[in-house]
Amino acid sequence: MCETYARATERAALASARWLGRADEQGALAAAAVGMREELDRLAIDGRVVIGATADESEELAAGVHVGAGGTIVDLAVDPLEGAGVVARGSSGAMAMIAVGEPDQLLTLPDMYMRKMAVGPVARGKIDLRRPVGENVRAIAEAYGRRVGDVTTIILERPRHHDLIEEVREAGARIKLIQDGDVTASISAAVRGTNDHLAIGIGGSRQAILAAAALRCLGGELQAQFWPTSRGEIDAAREAGIEDIERVFTSEDFVSGEVIVAATGVSNGDLLQGVRFLADSALTHSLVMCTRCNWVRFTNGIYFFARERREAVRLPGL
Repeated sequence: MCETYARATERAALASARWLGRADEQGALAAAAVGMREELDRLAIDGRVVIGATADESEELAAGVHVGAGGTIVDLAVDPLEGAGVVARGSSGAMAMIAVGEPDQLLTLPDMYMRKMAVGPVARGKIDLRRPVGENVRAIAEAYGRRVGDVTTIILERPRHHDLIEEVREAGARIKLIQDGDVTASISAAVRGTNDHLAIGIGGSRQAILAAAALRCLGGELQAQFWPTSRGEIDAAREAGIEDIERVFTSEDFVSGEVIVAATGVSNGDLLQGVRFLADSALTHSLVMCTRCNWVRFTNGIYFFARERREAVRLPGL
């Protein structure tokens, strides 16, 4: 059942990839949401979207929507297009993603900013969001057996991160600035071969839950803390049952029980290859993970657009 969820992310990726470089974020996002929703409705699940698009993004996969053809009861956290701005600009690193959990095992939070820090299994247990950035960078370097100057930190390029960037520079670590995609950044920090070791910064609570699900599968660690920008957001958090606004959440707080995560590249990135269109088909590259099965798989897919094929199946990478 695990890999069937990749059908939903692949459909979202195929739909949104056609909007690459067309300067239309809403068009790309809407196409991704429709593609993912249509495929989810074909699956043998009784699914409830608990983390989804906002009302102004898409009603197809908003929180509270039920999907599936009936079957296993699951809760879903979805991001039909992680990096809509990336697709609009024709840039790299966009993907479609879904996390599937047991009922009531995905934490629901107000849609607001959180300070976040994500690492892979090598540095798990070595970080503390409450400590200065420099201390965390040095702890990560020690965990990897490297010099601080060999540690790569991923940060969203935003004005709110000016001081954070300066702190990382002062610590002596390398910095990779990205335009969008903090979930992708968190996953990259937990996968060897990307040469990324830490993802840090301020981003949305929805993205924190998706990142936590992925890091649960990868054996990594996410820590996050609310970063309210108004009194109203503090009140919203308390209405959601969060009494301690300074609480540091962990991956296990966000996602308990077993979880499945699927992601498919839309545009080429460090983690996943983007959709590649051929004459009568398209190639996809996906990542599927499951805590119950205890495996992580990178899979290549070929989608044919017609029953009568003019192209032969290609070996991956050719």
